Amino acid sequence: MSKNRTVYLDHSASTPVDPRVVEAMMPYFTEVYGNASSAHRFGREAETAIESARETVAGILNCKPSEIVFTSGGSESDNLALRGAAWSARQDGKGHHLVTMPLEHSAVTKTLAQLAAVMGFEATILPVDSTGLVDVEDLVAAIRSDTTLVSLMYASNEIGTVEPLPLLAVAMREHGILFHTDGVQAAGQLPLDVEALGVDMLSMSAHKFYGPKGVGALYVRDGVNLIPSQSGGSHEEGRRAGTPNTPFIVGLAKALEIAYAELDTHTAHYRAMRDRLIEGVLRRVPGSRLTGHPEQRLPGHASFVFDGVDSGTLVMHLDMKGVAASGGSACKTGNPEPSGVLLALGFSEQEAISGLRLTVGRQTTEADVDYAIDMLVECVATARKLRRETVS
Repeated sequence: MSKNRTVYLDHSASTPVDPRVVEAMMPYFTEVYGNASSAHRFGREAETAIESARETVAGILNCKPSEIVFTSGGSESDNLALRGAAWSARQDGKGHHLVTMPLEHSAVTKTLAQLAAVMGFEATILPVDSTGLVDVEDLVAAIRSDTTLVSLMYASNEIGTVEPLPLLAVAMREHGILFHTDGVQAAGQLPLDVEALGVDMLSMSAHKFYGPKGVGALYVRDGVNLIPSQSGGSHEEGRRAGTPNTPFIVGLAKALEIAYAELDTHTAHYRAMRDRLIEGVLRRVPGSRLTGHPEQRLPGHASFVFDGVDSGTLVMHLDMKGVAASGGSACKTGNPEPSGVLLALGFSEQEAISGLRLTVGRQTTEADVDYAIDMLVECVATARKLRRETVS
């Protein structure tokens, strides 16, 4: 088998844009270029495209078009949901206590940390079990009289675990607390029916489901008040200022439409490639362990820890062999610190430094998976040898 091939196994970080999405976007760069806020024909054409995209997204999420806010991506969607809801609750005198869990993306954890450090809010971090699942009893126990918002990730970007949102949502409804979920990793792979999920807000980002980077959406249930953190014009019904990015919004809607029209086909392929990858790694790499839930995990997601390995070294050597992987979360690449997510699952600091994420996509083949496993066997051995030499 040639060692000159390249295999992209970092689809949780980003996906290639589907050619059908590029085709749908192109007219809005050069032909329909008006500002959607303008009253003339050029503006109306852009506005029509945006509202059509809004209807498409709403149809997939089973919500009203007016409940969809277009943003610049998942991070902004998370920021708007958390800050906007927290500020609004404080303004209405409802409380200042927020709840989340340690698996969250930094767009959630750092926003909550800032709300606590700078603005006087309080945040409780829930425990998780060894697979990353939140227990509903722990959630209920964390609720206080001044709790206004709970934010729990739909599916972990680092370990792939899928949380039981409908079960958790019942507790939120019973206590009258807003429930936000970061659905960035779930979008394109898991159901997004917000009524079935029971959430009040859901964040997503187009580049995770074969759309363009730099555009996202936030579902906000009717009746949920948000104070915008970005002020300016009255775009997105006053919830997010800034000229709408018409071509990218069109691209997001087209990518989401394709993802859910072809969901069964793609997720079946993801699961087949993922399971082949997990079985091969655990069988052929000594001292390897799967992280996250063995069954309740994203269809395209595999994650591991390896005895005696630094993930930074491992990712570098895999890259030299043509395999693109991530040391847990793409946002942690190059960070020598142990993964906070893996520490929360009960792994030791040394184990938490060795986390590796391999995520498959639409174009991933069995040959790609087999090559990646072969290279991982070599690279883990190399990384362990280098570490022993460094220690000695």
